[in-house]
Amino acid sequence: MRIDSSTAAVVTGGASGLGRATAEALAAAGVKVAVFDVNAEKGEEVAAAIGGLFCRVDITSEQSVLEGFAKARAAHGQERITVHCAMTSRRGKTLAFDKELGKLRRTPTEDYEYGVQGILVASYRIASISAEGMASLEPLEDGERGCITLTASVAAQDGQIGQIIYGSAKAGVNGLVLPMARDLSDLGIRVNSIMPGIFATPLMLGAKPQVLDSLAASVPFPKRLGKPEEFGSLAMELVRNSYFNGQCIRLDGAIRMAPR
Repeated sequence: MRIDSSTAAVVTGGASGLGRATAEALAAAGVKVAVFDVNAEKGEEVAAAIGGLFCRVDITSEQSVLEGFAKARAAHGQERITVHCAMTSRRGKTLAFDKELGKLRRTPTEDYEYGVQGILVASYRIASISAEGMASLEPLEDGERGCITLTASVAAQDGQIGQIIYGSAKAGVNGLVLPMARDLSDLGIRVNSIMPGIFATPLMLGAKPQVLDSLAASVPFPKRLGKPEEFGSLAMELVRNSYFNGQCIRLDGAIRMAPR
């Protein structure tokens, strides 16, 4: 895909971590970037730093997402690039012993539904609304109109103990990719996902140093946490290389997660 100052992009979760690195990479290539996030302070900061636009968006709300896209399109024009990094979920084992109750406790269905809404449903919402707008664009070379990149996780394939919600919802994100890519193929809109391993995001860096050292040592090579800019680099390649379509790509230093 051609990338220049006439190209518009939307990055969800763009206020920090993988989303921020992606927004920065796109802006460095001259793209007009709209940062979607619920954190207004950090989102405004990132948008100002990259010369972009901040839109306060709650990905679990259809109305909020629609309003965010409307604001971004009014300022930058219809996006050709969407990278969806935002999510919300909960933790919990299918069954776990509750010391207070003195018996096994099931993770409530409501918790599971919350994670599915915050990961899987939100991914469909962002991708499908973006695709609807992309369909109105004039085609580029090969008839291409847009590129959508979703964020899954290595947990989609290597879900650990306590990741029943997160792992299965992220697997669902991967499950969206091929049928959506096929659905949108006649319109020239590509769909892929990235499955990051253990990355040095602000949330991860809040762990104790010994935990971070142990996680880094578990990566075959290179023995460190992934850098957010490495995620941004792959997101950029998925945009540039139009033959990437319908793919779910691990970015993980060859790690395969143990059960716990």
